[in-house]
Amino acid sequence: MDATDLDNPIWSSLRSRHRDLALGVGDAARYPSAIAPFFGVANAEADVAESIASLIEPDESVYLLGVAPRASGACSIKAYPLLAQMVCASPLAVIDGPSIIELTEAHRADVLELTALVYPHYFRPRTMEMGRYFGIYEVDKSGDVRLAAMAGERMGTDTHQEISAICTHPDFNGRGYARRLTAVLTNDNLARGRTPFLHASHENHRALRMYEQLGYAYRPDIGFWSLRRAPR
Repeated sequence: MDATDLDNPIWSSLRSRHRDLALGVGDAARYPSAIAPFFGVANAEADVAESIASLIEPDESVYLLGVAPRASGACSIKAYPLLAQMVCASPLAVIDGPSIIELTEAHRADVLELTALVYPHYFRPRTMEMGRYFGIYEVDKSGDVRLAAMAGERMGTDTHQEISAICTHPDFNGRGYARRLTAVLTNDNLARGRTPFLHASHENHRALRMYEQLGYAYRPDIGFWSLRRAPR
């Protein structure tokens, strides 16, 4: 993925690193619904009527970044506010904090519980198959050990890696856990020769401020749409 492929990250990822996960027909491809609700097209002029009929269930909605096809009788397309796309080219300072562990199948229930609470809609039962995920466990107010914060890898290729699912349980906000996880995962990918990138809503001022302070730089905003196949 060169820098221009960041303009169409879902398609770029499904055509490269995640080709083994991709379900594709013609100039369109998607992730299985249990992995992620993301759909990519080669370009805005692609005729994807056959792809939509083959890949998307009636009344199902999927999401697109950067490039969307033309609407047709087979589907409706809704545009959302542009997202901030940011990249990091240099290693980040890592603040001290609790130990970080790689999350595995043994932690899946905890991951799904946390993402359902603070990162809904886009994290599915098999999302962890897209990359590596890391977390911090801490004792909560009830004395139970809980997944307090996490971050992971989503879309990407051999040269770029999206950092995603950066989230903290509300009981542990303000401790710098998201900052620590983001910096560690960013630096690890830079060491592997991959440029980290991420997406955030412009309404999420707290997250954008953190990414800027860490050392992420803005690229041009990226389009964000949902595509819903018409009911039968």
